[in-house]
Amino acid sequence: MARRIDLTIAELSGKLAVVTGASDGIGFVIASRLAQAGAEVIMPVRNPAKGRQAADRIRGLAPGARLSTPALDLSSLESVAALTSQLVDEGRPVNILINNAGVMNPPARQLTRDGFELQFGTNHLGHFAFTQGLLPLLRQGRARVTHQTSIAARSGAVNWDDINWERGYESMKSYAQSKIAVGLFALELQNRSAAAGWGITSNLSHPGVSPTNLLAAQPGMGRPKDTTSVRMIRLMSRLGVAGTVSSAALPALLAATGPDSRGGQFFGPKGFGDIGGAPAQRELWAPLRSDDDAHRLWEVSERLVGVRFPA
Repeated sequence: MARRIDLTIAELSGKLAVVTGASDGIGFVIASRLAQAGAEVIMPVRNPAKGRQAADRIRGLAPGARLSTPALDLSSLESVAALTSQLVDEGRPVNILINNAGVMNPPARQLTRDGFELQFGTNHLGHFAFTQGLLPLLRQGRARVTHQTSIAARSGAVNWDDINWERGYESMKSYAQSKIAVGLFALELQNRSAAAGWGITSNLSHPGVSPTNLLAAQPGMGRPKDTTSVRMIRLMSRLGVAGTVSSAALPALLAATGPDSRGGQFFGPKGFGDIGGAPAQRELWAPLRSDDDAHRLWEVSERLVGVRFPA
């Protein structure tokens, strides 16, 4: 049986947090814990009904919680621009941003609305553009930005010669690339913030392995039924080998709220094989360490999405 693992979160009254992918799974737990600590939480969602249900569930846990669920589809740069423009017009400084949303392993290659491979376009490019659009608010709030990578990023590489996987698509390699890109973006954002004095701290987290819906039945992703992998993960979680959805949320929460979180750090479970256990600062995996790769990816990403961060 899985043992309970938890984290004490400091009082966050007066703080504004933005959490992507918060209508379900790990993102829901993150948003719920931030709200229970007193933060106002913006939960951008692709499915409005699901977002409202999630917000109502959080209000049941944290009566009086201040929550909003504006529309956001990270696979559409138009949707990203619409929401970031709305939030910038509202002018409220953002203190916490957790880029958590993601898609995983469509069996056949799929594209975003802008023609990017779905996993790279959603997991990385969507969040890259979202963070860029929110930059004025992040600077005003001296924000902590946390990027959610995956244990898949322990190995693999960015397919620089075919970054959109137009030739020889392999779903798992493409997923690993998208999560390596997330890690490299986190590294470069911290470097650029420190150099330019933006006042933003950028950290990286990973949840280990837990029974979320990423590999469950999703007809829209070309999966009519649960994968064998997710059934095995559910069993591992019940046996206490893998994490739970609640424990898997803790590394991101530690990165975003921990008293010793300073930027340029990596947080994850410290149990066997990094798949479960209490959250802690961890050593950065080899594919995520290259400053040259991080700088290169930043420039490629700016070109692909057509937005530029300030010099």
